[in-house]
Amino acid sequence: MRTETEHTIYLKDYAASPYAIDKVELDVKIGPVTSRIRALLTITPRTGTEPGTPLVLDGDELKLDSIAMDGGPLPLTAYAASATTLTVSEPPARTFVLETEVTLEPEKNVKLMGFYRSGGTWCTQCEPEGFRRITYYLDRPDVLAPFKVTMSADKALAPVLLANGNLIDSGDLEDGTHFAVWEDPFPKPAYLFAMVAGDLGSIHDEFTTMSGRKVALGVYAAHGKQDECLWAMDSLKRSMAWDERRFGREYDLDVFNIVAVSDFNFGAMENKGLNIFNDKLVFVKPDSATDDDYYNVERVIAHEYFHNWTGDRITCRDWFQLCLKEGLTVYRDQEFTSDERSRAVKRIDDVKTLRASQFPEDGGPLAHPARPDRYKEINNFYTATVYEKGAEIVRMLATLLGEAGFRKGMDLYFERHDGDATTIEAFIKVFEDANGVDLQHFQTWYLQAGTPEVTIADSYDAASQTYKLTLSQRTAPTPGQDAKVALPIPVKFGLIGPNGSPMSWSSASGDVRGDDMLVLEGASATFEFKGVPNKPVPSLFREFSAPVRIVSAATQADRLFLARHDSDPFNRWQSLQDVAEALIVDAVAGRVWSAADVTALAEALEDTVTSKSLDPSFKALALGLPPEQLLARTIGTNVDPDSIRAVRLKLVGELVAHLAPALTAAYKENRSTAAFSPDAAQAGQRALKNQALALLVVGGAAGGAQLAREQYDGATNMTDRFVALSAAVQGWTGDAEAMLGHFRTMYTADPLVFDKWLALSASVRADGVIERIRAILADPSFPANNPNRLRSLVGSFAMGNTTQFARADGAGFRFVAEFVADVDTRNPQVAARVLTAFPIWRSFEPVRMAAAEGALTALRDAGGLSRNTADILERTLAG
Repeated sequence: MRTETEHTIYLKDYAASPYAIDKVELDVKIGPVTSRIRALLTITPRTGTEPGTPLVLDGDELKLDSIAMDGGPLPLTAYAASATTLTVSEPPARTFVLETEVTLEPEKNVKLMGFYRSGGTWCTQCEPEGFRRITYYLDRPDVLAPFKVTMSADKALAPVLLANGNLIDSGDLEDGTHFAVWEDPFPKPAYLFAMVAGDLGSIHDEFTTMSGRKVALGVYAAHGKQDECLWAMDSLKRSMAWDERRFGREYDLDVFNIVAVSDFNFGAMENKGLNIFNDKLVFVKPDSATDDDYYNVERVIAHEYFHNWTGDRITCRDWFQLCLKEGLTVYRDQEFTSDERSRAVKRIDDVKTLRASQFPEDGGPLAHPARPDRYKEINNFYTATVYEKGAEIVRMLATLLGEAGFRKGMDLYFERHDGDATTIEAFIKVFEDANGVDLQHFQTWYLQAGTPEVTIADSYDAASQTYKLTLSQRTAPTPGQDAKVALPIPVKFGLIGPNGSPMSWSSASGDVRGDDMLVLEGASATFEFKGVPNKPVPSLFREFSAPVRIVSAATQADRLFLARHDSDPFNRWQSLQDVAEALIVDAVAGRVWSAADVTALAEALEDTVTSKSLDPSFKALALGLPPEQLLARTIGTNVDPDSIRAVRLKLVGELVAHLAPALTAAYKENRSTAAFSPDAAQAGQRALKNQALALLVVGGAAGGAQLAREQYDGATNMTDRFVALSAAVQGWTGDAEAMLGHFRTMYTADPLVFDKWLALSASVRADGVIERIRAILADPSFPANNPNRLRSLVGSFAMGNTTQFARADGAGFRFVAEFVADVDTRNPQVAARVLTAFPIWRSFEPVRMAAAEGALTALRDAGGLSRNTADILERTLAG
């Protein structure tokens, strides 16, 4: 478990705490400047604990005011207190009550971990190890206890007092303060503790559970923002109903509250019964939020609610098991959105996210298994591998077991482990027991880093009407794991005949399961299908049934055939992506496409966009070419971002020359004068219309820039206005600079819309963008400690503007390294996250590679970095 030295923590060293905490009672007196925390911990030695074993509690920047045991003060010789630990040298060999008191200054807590103040509101963030910044405690996920919290504060300053659980008492006190007592009957680890106090507005509703209980629902936010919380409330109620239908999970407390705060290192936090959210994932209204914002609020509200069972009622034994709650809950929120919206579009969106964030992580110096076996700083393992790959592993499990088998396993998981802090091994075991299968080989997915590469080869014998399909897998070495084993890979598939119809077969050999799935267990396997009348085109990894890279000898003609005829929407989209990617990658290498190549792709895209049967939101995705970052990763070595951008823009221009009439028609047909609705149908129409607009502008179509300006000026919702502005900035039209200035003037008072301006300003590909960003940071009005503003500006630049971040003169690398060094002194989590833009540095051509290494080395040599940032830097340089 965590220690405060800089050594590596290993899973193999896990040992249960010698002491259990049976009950927690907190008395919190909140003041304008300082707050006092009095903690009464009922502690019992665990069975097997040797008498006299010291009790060592965690702390972080704490100063002890007083300490007592069983009501009497402890002598100085009986304990030792520091900023990071409180050690009671010889506690009793029986149950005892330890009472401590500390004083905090929330206003000065710019790390935003523990108890801090955001925009006048006091709040907490305790995951993963923030509770130790509130009071001395066994701050580890396997120590579970029921909490009772008494809060008091000046009623004028903080009329709202919230904590976990149910409100059991409240009232006014004689000195102008008031109090509230909250009790959470469900034992929980300290990382799920939450507390909020302040002068907040709110909206309220209720939900009736499937057993007939009434649950009071509240969403709290700054006054005047209540109307922007309505979608969050609606999303919450739909999430509660869905979890009952899909997993049989009923909410268990009398109240469920959400609080939106403006300063938050994470997106949101699933604290039991009191979810605290970054306000960008609560506030939406048509004139300030895009369709993507509505989608993200719906998705994250659902995610945090679903944690009530997969994270709260059943939690992690240790932080190595983080994907047990996060990967599983991401899978659950993905399924919720798939049921609420378009399943095909959601799957494509999720795979795009996986490839943009997790595949590079798996293939770089920060690679680690979904269940790592070591860490130096646990905050750095809240990664795409834990979340997104963790969800893909759960999805593969569901694919292999089928819907009924997966539900049987989940039911047993909830029954067997309710109230536990448990492990990946225990999670896998319930599916084995529920279905009578052996999943030990499958469990390797959690233990092995890296993305498997699956090579596909096939042959057809017309005389015997036999089709053979051979799949081989290989996973490249990753840091700390040179040797890799073959993984069980579920491959959903279909065979498509020359007329575009599905083909059947009379018999099959190999691990073929039913008529739509085969499983690759070893390094290589051949699957033979007899009674196949014609040579088929295989459609493999339908629905992206496994998180792998695919190497195939399929021709461009085969891919375009699938783009037109595959019944699986994901593979239709993937085929178009593959064709475009191959053209760009070949051209970067000097093998320029022919006019016929462009025409063939353009015709397939036109068939897609004019189809009467396809969903508009799917069409919008199909029209999107692979992004520059994905193309760079496909090329892999000696990457020149400027060359990639130039070639991609050239292809866009040539495609638009063919597609302009179809794009213009799609744009016009999907315009609407109806009142704005965030529902999937309207959002899909806007997505297609705006994707068509973006292509017309970036592709240089006649009148495209003017169309963007007209849409920007006449927009009645933020989606249309922001997309028009984005298109102008991407194409850097003659109006782009003026439009950016106008947008800032209009929305500078709205922080979340201001974030959009910051991100767009950072995405400008032209020279001068670094100076633009520096000027914004230097503006005295810029909120330099707010994570949202910093991520929107510098994070967007480092992660999304590769041509400027990776400038050949090294200016982009140096700027980001300097920013990291500065912010690290205030908020190590933000600094470390921005630094994760660098692990691609070895893929650049030699001049850029040397410049990146120089910036990283200078950052290291300057010293004084936090553990968060130093850990990322060390692994980035070593990879």
